[in-house]
Amino acid sequence: MTGQTVLLWGWRGLGAALAVGGLEAAAALGETPVSLIPFVTSIAVVMGMPEADPAQPRAVMGGHLVSSLVGFAMLTVFGSSPLCAALAVGLSLVAMRLTGTMHPPAGIDPLLIVAEGLSPLFILVPVAAGSAILCLFALAWHRLFSDSPWPKRWI
Repeated sequence: MTGQTVLLWGWRGLGAALAVGGLEAAAALGETPVSLIPFVTSIAVVMGMPEADPAQPRAVMGGHLVSSLVGFAMLTVFGSSPLCAALAVGLSLVAMRLTGTMHPPAGIDPLLIVAEGLSPLFILVPVAAGSAILCLFALAWHRLFSDSPWPKRWI
């Protein structure tokens, strides 16, 4: 491993740590348990593998939105139960694949929505706002120091 590679990975790790710290601060300000904010694994993907398809803005924002919509549809039709939560996760993977928004970390969204019986406002905050903020943070962070520009594409 070269010194440049170590520096790059250190930079990515620092970015991820700062993003998670920001997430924790936002959760505290919004009085939302951090366990209900589904972005830690998204941060790991976007900061640690910025070149990967699931790390691109379309996948991050689209995946979280599509998965959340599936979760709310399942919750509305079938109510909150462990079986419904499991089915919602499976359906969200199919929906992300069909819409070209595959972002595996977004699979937690329908689980949280159904298991916790969350309000539809969850789709605005934290999902829509959080995924957009994550993409803006990643854009700025990767522009400061990166081996390749991020994103590869927006849509």
